Amino acid sequence: MGKFAARLHVILARNELTGIVIRRGPSKSVCTILWDRKTDEFKLGQWLRGRIYERRSDLSPDGKHFIYFAMNGKWESETKGAWTAISKTPYLKAISLYAKGDCWNGGGLFSTDKKFWLNDGHGHTTLKESPKFQRDMQFKQEYHQGECLGVYYPCLLRDGWIYQKKASLEKIHIFEKPLSDGWMLRKIAHAQINAPVGKGCYWDEHELKHSRSEKLIKCPDWEWADLDKNRLVWATRGQLWAGFLKRDGIQNQKCLHDFNEMKFEPIVAPY
Repeated sequence: MGKFAARLHVILARNELTGIVIRRGPSKSVCTILWDRKTDEFKLGQWLRGRIYERRSDLSPDGKHFIYFAMNGKWESETKGAWTAISKTPYLKAISLYAKGDCWNGGGLFSTDKKFWLNDGHGHTTLKESPKFQRDMQFKQEYHQGECLGVYYPCLLRDGWIYQKKASLEKIHIFEKPLSDGWMLRKIAHAQINAPVGKGCYWDEHELKHSRSEKLIKCPDWEWADLDKNRLVWATRGQLWAGFLKRDGIQNQKCLHDFNEMKFEPIVAPY
């Protein structure tokens, strides 16, 4: 079996032109990278020997803080092997830290720059809390699910995706986002056991559909895609790409960065 490309997931800040790239590979190594969307420059944050559950993670609206759920399996440690943390983007060093001890629920969403909803479920143990942040006890999460989808789907809806339908008896849900020049970006979100080789149990594929011409462009290798101001951005085969939609399709396609050759390195957060 050949080497798998790095797996990428991106979270865009809502009020600033920044984002965070969560890069995974090999399976037990993950790092976070700051994306300056004004210049398309990238800055490495930190690596973790373990797993970050990207679909249970979020950026504050100003892009300055990152909430994430992680697991390293060290069940006898202070964090109990799985934890939720808030850090300074793009680093992983926690300024607020909540031990979980299992992989049910966990993670959360920012409702404002200073308020966050903790996906508590079976409960966290508070290890430390920054006075900068306050838990949002009024936040209403309408999609109740114990794992990734209870954070991921509300995040999609908040960020302008429109829920269309459940595609079949299987756990396949379709979201759409209007783009420019009559195009629609469709996200086909899968949740399944025995996923295809190289995919986790939660994975996405994408399509582009033109509302007037009914032209359909299938993009099964795009593991993440979204609208960045007036351009389309997507992740595929360990690379982040951008392009502009015209009636005939995607024009001026450009690879912004190739993350495949990155390797684990110990980095100390500057705080």
